[in-house]
Amino acid sequence: MGCCSSASSAAQSSKREWKPLEDRSCTDLPWLLLFILFCVGMGFICGFSIATGAAARLVSGYDSYGNICGQKNTKLEAIPNSGMDHTQRKYVFFLDPCNLDLINRKIKSVALCVAACPRQELKTLSDVQKFAEMNGSALCSYNLKPSEYTTSSKSSVLCPKLPVPASAPIPFFHRCAPVNISCYAKFAEALITFVSDNSVLHRLISGVMTSKEIILGLCLLSLVLSMILMVIIRYISRVLVWILTILVILGSLGGTGVLWWLYAKQRRSPKETITPEQLQIAEDNLRALLIYAISATVFTVILFLIMLVMRKRVALTIALFHVAGKVFIHLPLLVFQPFWTFFALVLFWVYWIMTLLFLGTTGSPVQNEQGFVEFKISGPLQYMWWYHVVGLIWISEFILACQQMTVAGAVVTYYFTRDKRNLPFTPILASVNRLIRYHLGTVAKGSFIITLVKIPRMILMYIHSQLKGKENACARCVLKSCICCLWCLEKCLNYLNQNAYTATAINSTNFCTSAKDAFVILVENALRVATINTVGDFMLFLGKVLIVCSTGLAGIMLLNYQQDYTVWVLPLIIVCLFAFLVAHCFLSIYEMVVDVLFLCFAIDTKYNDGSPGREFYMDKVLMEFVENSRKAMKEAGKGGVADARELKPMVGGDEEVAALQEFHFHFLSLSVFTDCTSSGEAFVICITQDVLLFLFVCLPITWMAEFLSQLRPPSVKVS
Repeated sequence: MGCCSSASSAAQSSKREWKPLEDRSCTDLPWLLLFILFCVGMGFICGFSIATGAAARLVSGYDSYGNICGQKNTKLEAIPNSGMDHTQRKYVFFLDPCNLDLINRKIKSVALCVAACPRQELKTLSDVQKFAEMNGSALCSYNLKPSEYTTSSKSSVLCPKLPVPASAPIPFFHRCAPVNISCYAKFAEALITFVSDNSVLHRLISGVMTSKEIILGLCLLSLVLSMILMVIIRYISRVLVWILTILVILGSLGGTGVLWWLYAKQRRSPKETITPEQLQIAEDNLRALLIYAISATVFTVILFLIMLVMRKRVALTIALFHVAGKVFIHLPLLVFQPFWTFFALVLFWVYWIMTLLFLGTTGSPVQNEQGFVEFKISGPLQYMWWYHVVGLIWISEFILACQQMTVAGAVVTYYFTRDKRNLPFTPILASVNRLIRYHLGTVAKGSFIITLVKIPRMILMYIHSQLKGKENACARCVLKSCICCLWCLEKCLNYLNQNAYTATAINSTNFCTSAKDAFVILVENALRVATINTVGDFMLFLGKVLIVCSTGLAGIMLLNYQQDYTVWVLPLIIVCLFAFLVAHCFLSIYEMVVDVLFLCFAIDTKYNDGSPGREFYMDKVLMEFVENSRKAMKEAGKGGVADARELKPMVGGDEEVAALQEFHFHFLSLSVFTDCTSSGEAFVICITQDVLLFLFVCLPITWMAEFLSQLRPPSVKVS
């Protein structure tokens, strides 16, 4: 059942005929057992972190002396102020909550257990003393009595930093967190190092907080638009491509025009009657509008060039989209697959984060240089978090792979059922049942392969971020090249895995056999694979662009009413990113359906010829499209005589090469034109990058396409 097999088994595999949905057996059982053992190890880590007392320290919190708040504590050897009774002190209070250490991921402040969090700002030590007397909550060190707050010379060290910000307890975690946004702004300043003006960052974050209702509403709007687009795809798949094209053209032109109009309007608006603070906000908004308008203009031009090159491939996309639309009509539960996958991922991520927090507080108490207590794990157990990180990647990929296998199984059931009236009552649930009973091992193996590629890439990205500004140009280039190569390999393996899952759903073979069979099919149809992925993915990308543009345009119009007191650069970016994420989650299901349909179609045409006993499974729409394409090619003098058993590429190899050359010419022209707007060193860098990109990426792609077109066998004529 492994990847390696003898020559005889390989010969048998090459002669083996595909029997869709007839034979069903368990696949890759050793990998399922390995995955179960790995999950048991994940459970051991969680159990260990809870059993060692980490759960109590995480939920209730502990002070700098190792005492858990809200309970009686035992005395720790050689540590002062340990073993105190904190039954009445249930909250953790930090003397300087805004002093953050991002490198060690902790607050650099003394922590105390207090009876209540200060709900109002305390400006002086007298206010701190009054708060302690009225609420019974001492905010200074345990060694200092409330009556000594204003008289002791040690108050400046043992009492909180003034002014004490108003704070509120975090639900379920009993920590006093400042309610003022200034602390969070300081935290963001440490993360966003490219912001040189701290006041800009404060205004950006205040803009997010002020516009949070609008941001939430726009996020819900993007979700609704994605659902509406999925429903529309089901019923108007024939004209969907043209509708999307027209709407994207109108949306991109309209969005660009609105941005330039708002920029001109705000630039001409009088500024003599506004305050200096509002003037600064207006200047920030004007600068952001100019950047948005220029970016939208460049994006619109590039979009038009791509659509101009791909205009001849619309017919194939319409046929595939029509069949995919019929799949969604018969399998309506496919629309809700992103919800179940997202729900499963959220549950796992919550479990993973909680376990990580438990690990952060587990271990034995150790006194640090300042005399305070920290909990550290010693011995081999200190490397458990590496195992935990690998578990995050593998299990997340496993959940995503389960979605791919479920979708593939449902679509395969639809395609290879001749009479659609005999479909199972719920093909999705039937596919889930087959996945759980037979193919969990295959999913575990495929997701593990992706994990093996993803982990080195993440390590290299971490090394690159840690060495930023320290390594030389050669090392930086090597690191980026390795990261890019691993990213490309990961994308290729993801695509191959998805087709391997489809082959497994069809013929119930193990992962390696399915991957080999799918790879052979894809290589034999290389040009059509390139065409379908390019045009189909581009059409779905247009759908994503439509949702993002619609949500962004609504955000511009709504946030424009708050431009006098809100910087809406960051809110608009957040909304657009969320809209793209939501649209990607929904339309990726449609992309999976199209890819599965194509592989089924290729297998159908390879192993069936339409003769009695070997009838086609394909939909009538695909048959009509093939016949129409043959007639068109015959009339153009490129196809010769063809019959129903001949299957030709929908677009010739020469046309593909010409289209690539046309696109690369437009791309290079636009790049050079954009570079000319720069000056000095920036122009030299930009033009050099574009020339290198053209020489080492665009030209090799064109040569590879031409090489594949020459390898394509000639059409078979049947008399």
